[in-house]
Amino acid sequence: MNNKNHRRTDLLLLVSVFLLLTVGLTMIYSSSSIIALSRYHDGLYFLRRQFIAVVIGMILLVLLTKVSYQSLHRLAAYVFVFSILLLMALFIPHVGVRVNNATRWLRLGGINFQVTELVKITLVLFLAHYFATHEKKIPEFKRGFLVPLGIVLFVVLLIVPQPDFGTAAIIAFITLCLLFLAGVKFRYLMGFFVCLLPGAIWLILKSDYRLERLKILFNPWKDPLGTGFQIIQSFISFGSGGFFGVGIGDGMQKLYYLPEPHTDFILSVIAEEGGFIAVCAVIFLFVVFIIRGFLIAYGAPDLFGTLLAAGITMTIAVEAAVNIAGVMGLIPVKGLALPFVSYGGSSVTMSLAGVGLLLNVYAASHR
Repeated sequence: MNNKNHRRTDLLLLVSVFLLLTVGLTMIYSSSSIIALSRYHDGLYFLRRQFIAVVIGMILLVLLTKVSYQSLHRLAAYVFVFSILLLMALFIPHVGVRVNNATRWLRLGGINFQVTELVKITLVLFLAHYFATHEKKIPEFKRGFLVPLGIVLFVVLLIVPQPDFGTAAIIAFITLCLLFLAGVKFRYLMGFFVCLLPGAIWLILKSDYRLERLKILFNPWKDPLGTGFQIIQSFISFGSGGFFGVGIGDGMQKLYYLPEPHTDFILSVIAEEGGFIAVCAVIFLFVVFIIRGFLIAYGAPDLFGTLLAAGITMTIAVEAAVNIAGVMGLIPVKGLALPFVSYGGSSVTMSLAGVGLLLNVYAASHR
């Protein structure tokens, strides 16, 4: 009976992911076909690329469930160092690809790969490995707090100049959570937070566009055709959808009102075409995924598995929460994809890789 229940619970994780992927592919086609036809003379351009990324992500998911649990432990540091080298490569002229005034991508063949998506996964993997390896040293200030914190700050300093303040903030938050779960003394964490907060405020105040986003949050109608245009159009999408929506494919806001509706604002298109009930369904699927992820972390066989599963779950949960809150006008808009749903090959590929790691921990805990 217990094994049967475990299979059902595991199935919930996979079903939630597959349903989110299905929603994503459907809505990417609905929201991008007109734009794709105009730009590339191919209405399936974005859908085709996303489908390829999903296939690659599924292959990674399966492979990562087959890798032995001990091998994940041994390879964690090497994979992390490789991702850092890729991150540093972005600063090499003609290697990093600049898009919308940000250098976050490496060109691999004909595809741009966003390196920070890989770094978020490998950093969680490395921190889980580090704390599991130095479990007895965790209460110490140097080995349990200062060393891992220094490594993370080095990563953050590579990400902020891209510029990508949002991803850096998410990495800092996930790190604090993992330090807490690992058992680092609370006074160390509070000291780090107190030191980090002024730096974060300074980065916001010194950047005109970050400060402008903060102002828009409180009064987007001050400049409805300029800085407030995006979030106002998102509000219109949510309002137009009502309870049941106007129908898949029949939305109007994707027709050059919402900028890039298939990426950051795809939930706004879902709200217009699927209505309140569709938005609730998407949020419910994320809640199922998050609960299942934390249950896997709770049942993990050791500290490595606990931190790995919790870190992967928190990473996807925070990204989803930031995207959802942003398009609803609850926080400043940040260019983060909605995991499994938004268009973005790097995001969906690495999110599925993260699911593979979760399933690996699950399998190890029930052998």
